Amino acid sequence: MISKQAMSSNEQERLLCYNGEVLVFQLCKRKFADTGAAKTPILHVRRMVFDKGTRVFAQKSTGFFCMEEENSHFKIICCSCVSDLRTGLSLPHVMIQSEKDNVFNYFLLLLHSTNKFEKRLSFKLGYELKDSLRVLNGPLILWRHVKAVFCISSKTGTVVSVPVNFSSVVWAGEIGNLGIVLLGCTQRPSKSDCAIWNTKFCVYSLDHQEILPDTYVIPHAYSSVVTCVHVCATELVNNQLRMSLIALTQKNQLISFHNGTPESVCQLPFGDPCTVQLMDSSGEDSLFIVSFRSSDACAVWKKNFQIATKWEKIFSVLIDDFIGAGTEQVLLLWKSFLDSDCLTSFKITDLVSINYSSDALDCSEDILIEDIEKNSPHSLVIPALERRLKIGLASVQDLQQHLLLKEKVISKSCKALINLVQGKTDITSSTEEEYLVPLCGEKENPVHTFDEKISDDLKDSEHLIEKMWYRVMDDSLVVGVKTTSSLQLSMNDVTLSLLLDQACDSSFLLKCQNRVIKLSTGSLPASPSMPYEVGSEAKRIKLTLHSKEEKSFVCQQPSKKDCVQIITAVTSLPPLLALNNFCCIVLLQIRERKNGNHSENHSVPCGRLFLSLEDISRGKYLVTFPKNESVENMEDFFVLLAALHKFCFQITSSGHTLTSMRTWLLEYMQCEVIKEFPEMWFCKRPGSFYGTLFNWKQRTLCEGILIVYCRNQTVLFQCLHYLIRVLPVNCFFKKLKLGSEDFLIDHLALTLEKELVTLTSSLFSALAEVESNFVQQYEASKNKSSVIVASLSDREEKIHPYRKELQREKQQITLGMNLKNTATVGSCVDTEIPYNLSGVECCANTWRTVVVPSLPDLLKTL
Repeated sequence: MISKQAMSSNEQERLLCYNGEVLVFQLCKRKFADTGAAKTPILHVRRMVFDKGTRVFAQKSTGFFCMEEENSHFKIICCSCVSDLRTGLSLPHVMIQSEKDNVFNYFLLLLHSTNKFEKRLSFKLGYELKDSLRVLNGPLILWRHVKAVFCISSKTGTVVSVPVNFSSVVWAGEIGNLGIVLLGCTQRPSKSDCAIWNTKFCVYSLDHQEILPDTYVIPHAYSSVVTCVHVCATELVNNQLRMSLIALTQKNQLISFHNGTPESVCQLPFGDPCTVQLMDSSGEDSLFIVSFRSSDACAVWKKNFQIATKWEKIFSVLIDDFIGAGTEQVLLLWKSFLDSDCLTSFKITDLVSINYSSDALDCSEDILIEDIEKNSPHSLVIPALERRLKIGLASVQDLQQHLLLKEKVISKSCKALINLVQGKTDITSSTEEEYLVPLCGEKENPVHTFDEKISDDLKDSEHLIEKMWYRVMDDSLVVGVKTTSSLQLSMNDVTLSLLLDQACDSSFLLKCQNRVIKLSTGSLPASPSMPYEVGSEAKRIKLTLHSKEEKSFVCQQPSKKDCVQIITAVTSLPPLLALNNFCCIVLLQIRERKNGNHSENHSVPCGRLFLSLEDISRGKYLVTFPKNESVENMEDFFVLLAALHKFCFQITSSGHTLTSMRTWLLEYMQCEVIKEFPEMWFCKRPGSFYGTLFNWKQRTLCEGILIVYCRNQTVLFQCLHYLIRVLPVNCFFKKLKLGSEDFLIDHLALTLEKELVTLTSSLFSALAEVESNFVQQYEASKNKSSVIVASLSDREEKIHPYRKELQREKQQITLGMNLKNTATVGSCVDTEIPYNLSGVECCANTWRTVVVPSLPDLLKTL
């Protein structure tokens, strides 16, 4: 909401919040130095983010757009965030008006993440648009002039009028399959003075061009006093639109309506309210922020409809997650006459634990600093990721143990079967027998004993079965058993078996393909019927302020949480028809896990089925779907789920939303929603497509899971061929494996794989850092060792002269001993010759020497 602003004639300013950022749009005229008289209008934008460290708004980036027209008066009409039809992403849009010679030109600018502006719409009018202008998803521009409502969209590019004479429009938005919907008041001419009885609410769909029933919206008695509406939730039940909404009245009241019935009322503290917004601060702490034309605002608790607080003389009120806490806060701005920047005087609060203010004297924010740090994104995200990782790893370990147990069961069973065929005695230990699962219970009883007295455990288990039925589809016999919701089963814990009765020539177990079908029941899925502008139940936690611009998408669950559980068995029918008349006993085998790896097996008889070729020839038990009629027999619907081939695909689109999936289901495949199970779509397109089932689960805006139940792969390829036509170009498919486990296990593995990749990448970066440090240490040690080797070589060179001198003296001594003829040999002494080698004391070997005269003395004696 932008309240009354002080703007000069050549500069205007508007504010808009987007993904936690505050966008400041300023329109001004700049003079160029070379052309003194010419003025070029320029639209500037600044992206401002809040810094919790300095507690101020810092500029992140800027952009600008130069207007083409000169000598025209430009003005910013409005700015809002709406989705672009081409990508499905919500982006900021700015509406600009230029006036010249009483001709008003309007153009809508789209702001990309690169701060580049794109002109999406432009049109001319002979009159000026007032406050009744609205920009909706598409984008689509809607306004009211005199007694008519007009609109122009990016699809058509032309101005068209709405065929309903609205005296006022209190709400306009998008609702699931209905498209753009208008909620306003219509007034019939009256001769009496009681005009209130001639005014009533009208709900009109622009896409379908029809008036919708308004029984469960707002009572007509409020039509003359309601001025503004905020829609919280919508639902379509039996072609009746039901709404939960909040309305502002001329009596300065805030009233809550649910399905056309007023529930709560709050008397507002100021007069002339104009807008109401929902601030989702998690749980019961949500607030309604009401703005008034007198530049005042107040907050009302959603849980008790009581006034929480009020603010006076404010410049603007914005709602978003400005500090990255995962929940929304309200940003209050005050205009300072001494400072042109509107983000210098502000306050950010959720009225619970978050409170930031530009006022240095605000003592309450110092008290809440510790709470804010505790609620920081890192402290919230890391524990949750650790818990998910531990749970995922435990699930993977359980699956691995279960697979090992299956392998043991299969190997031991095959060994026992081979020994039985070859007539050998099967020697199995008691521990190995625990892994062998009997086909018909723990005791080997003949088939006819099912009619006799059964055990008490089986009698106690009979209440788990609600209904048993069977149908014939093509060459398959499908048997289904509906269990109570208290019995939680999976393909690993339950088996539905068919045994031929003793009346036949032989009694044996039929080969069946089992499937556990679990479907949630509800009146209608909530996700397609929710208005797009209504906030999601959970906010995405922003890890950094400079992260990529993306928006989380929370898939709403059906309003009712009941679940239907069906166990089916599919077997080949032609071999049984050779018996003409046959009877089968339907047996449900349940394995109950006890402490450790021990498990108990219970067999529950579900009944008998009788079938003959004559019954099938008369069309009895055959699955048929009449043309142009909806599916009424749910047993036939379960047969399709059990007998058709099941394929699962993961569809991902980068940069575009998957809103075209609903178009493909409704228009191309001519599907209709199964009322009892709204998550399933039944294809009624003539030809081989008829009877195909689809299950579309949209996990995020750009990713979803598509499950196809079809007769053969040819039909599957045709369905995918039509799907590729409507999807964006950069979409890609990934076929998910389907086995005995549910396909969600594959998604769990993929999610864990992504998380492990993230963890291993950080581990590898740490290892790389350690390795680099080790290499540096190794290089340093290598250089050090080279220095030591060099010093040793220098010492060796210094030692070499001493070694030569020693050798020379040895030779002289030896020569002297050979020349000695007569001499008196003196006493021998042991001398230890020390050598000081270049400062290093090296003790030489001690040898024995003989004291002899010198060579001149010897010559004299001769």
